[in-house]
Amino acid sequence: MTDLETRFNEAVDFIQNAEGEFKPSNELKLEFYGLYKQATQGDVTGKRPGMMDFVGRAKYDAWANVKGMPKEQAMQKYIDRLEEMKKR
Repeated sequence: MTDLETRFNEAVDFIQNAEGEFKPSNELKLEFYGLYKQATQGDVTGKRPGMMDFVGRAKYDAWANVKGMPKEQAMQKYIDRLEEMKKR
């Protein structure tokens, strides 16, 4: 495991287990979701969910927004966004 992967996994753990001090907006949650999926699974696949599946559609769109981004870049951006939020 590379240093980047280790830092990425630590950032994911922080977000998944943060209590109280970390309250991201829905937009930021979606950004983290898209970056996580891109870093762990690559480009989005499948059909975009229908109009009535609001959550699925938002998640799909967040992931599609980072389509083509290399895995390592998605990991680094995920870490960077978390560091920005911690400073606030």
